[in-house]
Amino acid sequence: MDEQTIHSRISALVDQEHALRAGVGSGELAADDERIRLQRVEEELDQCWDLLRQRAARRSVGADPGTAAARSIAEVEGYLQ
Repeated sequence: MDEQTIHSRISALVDQEHALRAGVGSGELAADDERIRLQRVEEELDQCWDLLRQRAARRSVGADPGTAAARSIAEVEGYLQ
């Protein structure tokens, strides 16, 4: 996946995030439903940002950024713990 594809996915996820928050605000979605779906969106966003960082790091040392791969949600989310 190249940077343009990753950025496009990030944009789509941000749009989903905004729609979920708007759905709760308008009463179309229950807060519990929104929380679960929002968590999934946030996790996928974290994966995308991590992949972009991996690609940049590889490029900075002269390695092929195309060898970067998305890491598992558990691994990406575990960085903060």
